[in-house]
Amino acid sequence: MPAENVRPTRLVLLNTRRRIGLAKRGLNLLKLKRSALIAEFFHLSKEAMKLRGDLAQRVARGYESIRLAEMMEGPTRLENISMLLPELAEIAVATRNVMGVKTPQVQRGAYAPIPSAALLDLPTSVHEAVHRFQGIYEVVLNIAEKENALRRLLLEIERTKRRASAIENVLIPRLQETVRYIKFRFDEMERDAFSMLKTVKRKMEQEAAGGRAVA
Repeated sequence: MPAENVRPTRLVLLNTRRRIGLAKRGLNLLKLKRSALIAEFFHLSKEAMKLRGDLAQRVARGYESIRLAEMMEGPTRLENISMLLPELAEIAVATRNVMGVKTPQVQRGAYAPIPSAALLDLPTSVHEAVHRFQGIYEVVLNIAEKENALRRLLLEIERTKRRASAIENVLIPRLQETVRYIKFRFDEMERDAFSMLKTVKRKMEQEAAGGRAVA
């Protein structure tokens, strides 16, 4: 609302000053929230970068173990063994609250047990390959969790930045302009009242002087 459309009363002035105080406190909270979100964003970024580097090494070792198992057992036997291996572990996704932002938290279940007959007949090279690819699966889930959280944090950081900017550059200046306008109108009304009092006083003095002259 433009300042000119505001009623210049003391109640409006008090309410406007109170709104400025609330807006400044809200602005400080938003800045603190944004700082905390940025700190969490960089923390997760470092973790995700480290996990991606670990993933590349794990994948290289995993394929190396597969090639070794294929060389020792042959592709046909390796394929037959793979049919007896357990499926991927079940996963559940919970949420974690970071400064009001809900980020995913992957909860991994246990792998299905390998049948006893297959376990006894499982070559060491194949067992090593299975173990390494299970580790790759864990890292992939960790990376997915971190990168999803990073996207959500980035969106909230931008949203918080826009809200803080609107309060700092639009709302507070507008309220301050309203306060200045009301104070200006108060000064103007005070000057008008003072001029009116002077005029009334002068007329009263003139009337008093005229009454004495008649007497």
